Amino acid sequence: MPNIEIVEASANEFSDVSVQVTNLLLELEPDASKEIKDMDLPSIALNLLSSSKIYAFLAKRNGKTIGVITLHECAAIYAGGVFGEISELYVNPEYRSCNIGKSLVNFAVKKAQELGWSRLEVGMPSVQEWPRTLQFYERNGFKGSGTRLRLLVA
Repeated sequence: MPNIEIVEASANEFSDVSVQVTNLLLELEPDASKEIKDMDLPSIALNLLSSSKIYAFLAKRNGKTIGVITLHECAAIYAGGVFGEISELYVNPEYRSCNIGKSLVNFAVKKAQELGWSRLEVGMPSVQEWPRTLQFYERNGFKGSGTRLRLLVA
């Protein structure tokens, strides 16, 4: 595998982060492409990175971004206090099965430790449609704890 570098993204790298997240969303929900493109993800990424509401790590090969993982802080009594959640994880298809996702998760774990988070959680897409995603997380030490649901309030 070619030399891959993992770097923590600054707000200046909002465009790289938003491109990778856009690719993730389009892969997960191809029928929602108009909605996804209308979301102004570059502005959202810039705002969230600038305000430190999320942390992002980029996988790069020869200066080109080929993957991303984003994290944010949560808090819950069941989790023993403050913990982190992986918001997005994406690796360009041609670089999958090359341990890049594992490297991104390892950097997320280090960041979680640095921030004093007690655990990392992640939401899963449909296991029926994305069984390899569940297998990936289980291989990297994650344990199942139910399904996450969403309710749009705004």
